[in-house]
Amino acid sequence: MEKKHLKAGALLLAAAAVVSGCNGLGKMAKYASTITYTVDPSPLIVKGDTVHVNINGNFPAKYFSKKALAELTPTIEGIGDQMLLATPENKVPEAYTPASATALKMSGFQGEKAVGNYTVIPYETGKSFTYSDKVAYMPEMEHSALMLRTLGKQGKKEKAFPPAKLADGVITTPYLMLNDDKVIMAKDNFQRVTSHSTSAKINYLVASETVRPTELKDQDIKDMSAFLKTNATNPRVLITGVKIDAYASPEGEIHMNEGLADKRAATARKWLQGELAKNKYAKAKNDSLYTLVPRGEDWEGFRAATQASDFKDKDLVLRVLEMYPDVEKRESEIKNMAATYNELRENILPQLRRSEIVVNYDKTGYTDEELAQLSRTSPDSLNVEELLKAADNAKADVNEQLRIYKECERVHAGDYRASNNIGAIYYAQNKMTEAEAQFQKANSITDNPISTNNLAAITRQKGDRKKAQELLKKSLSAGPEVKYNLGLIDVQNGEYSSANGNFSGTNSVNAALAKMLGGDAAAAQGILQQASDKDSAVGHYVMAIIAARQNNCDLMRTELAAAVAKDPKLADKAKKDLEFRGCKDSLGL
Repeated sequence: MEKKHLKAGALLLAAAAVVSGCNGLGKMAKYASTITYTVDPSPLIVKGDTVHVNINGNFPAKYFSKKALAELTPTIEGIGDQMLLATPENKVPEAYTPASATALKMSGFQGEKAVGNYTVIPYETGKSFTYSDKVAYMPEMEHSALMLRTLGKQGKKEKAFPPAKLADGVITTPYLMLNDDKVIMAKDNFQRVTSHSTSAKINYLVASETVRPTELKDQDIKDMSAFLKTNATNPRVLITGVKIDAYASPEGEIHMNEGLADKRAATARKWLQGELAKNKYAKAKNDSLYTLVPRGEDWEGFRAATQASDFKDKDLVLRVLEMYPDVEKRESEIKNMAATYNELRENILPQLRRSEIVVNYDKTGYTDEELAQLSRTSPDSLNVEELLKAADNAKADVNEQLRIYKECERVHAGDYRASNNIGAIYYAQNKMTEAEAQFQKANSITDNPISTNNLAAITRQKGDRKKAQELLKKSLSAGPEVKYNLGLIDVQNGEYSSANGNFSGTNSVNAALAKMLGGDAAAAQGILQQASDKDSAVGHYVMAIIAARQNNCDLMRTELAAAVAKDPKLADKAKKDLEFRGCKDSLGL
């Protein structure tokens, strides 16, 4: 009997131990609400396609069973409409079943006497803890909650604690960014009025200013005469001025040479005046048309001609120039050497006795109407700038513009601009495959920053931000559009400070969005109020969020109404959007 009693007592003790163990987990589950949590950010926010979760928690004193373990797993769970905009303090419904669940890393804790490698929580004092993790954003997280799933363990027993709601999630405002990458049209360099010149040279005998008939048979003189005759009645050509530089060779006496240069300039002008008068130019005898520049002895010309010659003693001649700074002494030495060296006397000095005539004129190009007509009837007769200008003039009719660019691409296949601009038109028509092919073709003709920027726009929209960013960094010289496009990538990457820098000076929905996401709602409002796209559905929706972030529920309601009027689908989004949680009763939807 005694043994029996002892056996019965042992059974009672074992049962008590089991109950004690169960009561440890049971008690922890029952009082799990006494564990405090602070979540940052709360609600959760997507940034750079990632949701970051940071938790500061505290296990209270005398809570954690000494032999128990607890595995805490934060989970982002799709909540349907069961806990729409619920606060973390709301009790989770008993029938709650997540529509989706994304578990973050588990964090383990254990009591003082438990066996394991988790963080130990003292029974008497409790303990604080921190937790950080991140997870890639998925669309089902837009309407979700950060839940805490806890599994208690003691010995062979396990117990799931009631799920706890830690925070709402996920704010997806960055995804309101408009995909408005800027592609660039390559510009033409067409100038209606262009400045040109034609030149000729008259050579003289030593110490003479007479224009010899043989000189007038030189090709450059004949070409100038032909130009004047051909354009005498051409309304597109206007002579704007004549400059005549006259020189003497340096072997003569300096004062005589200075006077000789004056006389040579005068005789050159007299010849040109005769040509102009013969062809009935109105300004032929107008002195203001002519600028005479008698330059005297041409020492620099002598030095250059000697240096460029094959004259075997040229170094000796050049040293003489350096040895005698006195001009008269140099003249004497050059005269002596000219008597000695045929090269100097026959080839170098004669070419210095000259007048150089330059006729400057303006040429007026085709009118816009003429360019349009010629682009249809005779595109091959137009140069590349004229065809590009004709295409630019036709931008009101995109089909006509595209036709002209294609003609330009055919006629001037070595210029990348037409190919690029055809791609820009295809891009605007959302023909991305054709646009990409054209931009690549343009770059194959000439690797250029404009087409590279345009390729980056397509690359980003295809999802390769890294490659797009590389292309854009090669394209910075193309224009301000490049920095704007870099700003779009910055927004997607959650780099709002950099985005604000790249959007600097730009007033647009995206610039305002970046400023707001960076934490400055007031500045964002100022940008958006000046934006050209502010009246779009997304523009009004972003303004509604800016208002909500400034606790201006009246403005929020007005802007939401305008957004929904333009895009009714935004009404359902707004009802669930955590951006409006502070003005939930003022949505007006």
